[in-house]
Amino acid sequence: MPKDFPRARRVADQMQRELSELIRLEVKDPRVGMLTITEVEVTRDMDHAKVFFTTLGGKTEHELCLLGLQRASGFLRTQLSHRMQLRQVPKISFVYDHSVERGMQLSQLIETAVAEDRSRNPEAANPETSGSEARDPDKQ
Repeated sequence: MPKDFPRARRVADQMQRELSELIRLEVKDPRVGMLTITEVEVTRDMDHAKVFFTTLGGKTEHELCLLGLQRASGFLRTQLSHRMQLRQVPKISFVYDHSVERGMQLSQLIETAVAEDRSRNPEAANPETSGSEARDPDKQ
C-alpha cells in the first residue's frame, strides 16, 4: 500500500485477526493446514483485500493451501460480514508470502559468509589473541 490510510489499515488489521481465527476454527478443507497470515492489504476504497500467508512445507503444500483458501474465500467473506461492521466486505485474494523464505536464505548466506571469514582469518575470530589488550585502557 503506497500511502497509509488509517481506516484501511484498521480494517486490514481487523481482517487479519478475524481471518486467522476463521481459518483455524471454521475452514474444514484438508488442503488448508497450519498457516500464518503475515499481512493484509486493503485498497483505499475497501473493495479488495490481498491476504499474504505462509505455510510450513514445500512448494506443493503451498499451492494446495492456496487452492483451498481460494475455494474458501467466499465462505470467509460471508463470515467476515457477520463479524465486522462494514457496509461492504472487501473481495479477498490470497497470495503466498515469500518474504519468510527469503529472510531465511539471507540469514543462511550471512552465516556462511561469517564462517568463511573466520576460517580465512582465525585471529579475528579469537579476540583474545588479536591484541585487544593494547587497545583496552583499563588493562594498562
